[in-house]
Amino acid sequence: MRLLFIGDIVGRAGRTVVLENLPGLIERYGLDFVVINGENAAAGFGITEKILQELIDAGADAVTTGNHAWDQREALVFCERQPAFLRPANYPAGVPGKGANLYQARNGANVLVMNAMGRIYMDPLDCPFAAVEKELAACPMGDFADAIILDFHAEATSEKQAMGHFLDGRVSLVVGTHTHSPTADHRVLPQGTAYMSDAGMCGDYDSVLGMEKEEPVQRFLRKVPASRFTPSLGDPTLCGVAVDTDDATGLAVAVEPLRIGGHLSQHIPSFWEK
Repeated sequence: MRLLFIGDIVGRAGRTVVLENLPGLIERYGLDFVVINGENAAAGFGITEKILQELIDAGADAVTTGNHAWDQREALVFCERQPAFLRPANYPAGVPGKGANLYQARNGANVLVMNAMGRIYMDPLDCPFAAVEKELAACPMGDFADAIILDFHAEATSEKQAMGHFLDGRVSLVVGTHTHSPTADHRVLPQGTAYMSDAGMCGDYDSVLGMEKEEPVQRFLRKVPASRFTPSLGDPTLCGVAVDTDDATGLAVAVEPLRIGGHLSQHIPSFWEK
């Protein structure tokens, strides 16, 4: 199966580069399943139902979030009627929405997508390891799921790496989001799980985490807010990670980053071109 995970969309520029490129990527490279982190898609903070539907219409099969899941308050309502929308599974009991869901890929396979949030330098949610273990117990790979993807929305690479090894051999991909900077540590772990500490963002990299540079810089210098953070509208880059899995096991056989447009060096996964 051919999987694509697209990193955090930041504002209009990030939405534009995804909406313009994703349909063509799906058609040209025969992508079976696409997950997008959309928690910063609405002006850099949260996601609206309109934007969620635009991403679905462009080819997203699931849209994950993180600590900005509820920045647009309407998400607390539409999360219950939009199966593509996921919020972290380790939110306290009773929070609306789902942290995991089983989807059907374009090739007919079943794909479990899980969303969890780290706790180091983040909000003190329930244990993400226990939350993910609970979801896996209900839908293990090979029994109900042909592939499993975890978006681990976390700050610390140590926590992300620990999650990768915790799930090695039991899921297809563990990919980090939240820090908006693509890492160079993509690899297949010893037991067959593809891993990348952070998929990067979809947005303008001539920025501070996708935001116009001036306000974040002056806050570091003066420690006094002068204005709101505003998503940068410069030339955006689409960033993500591509994985090919073994149909017999659901484990990864290849993993590479994807980068299109903008300020970063472009990269199309070599196994897509074969």
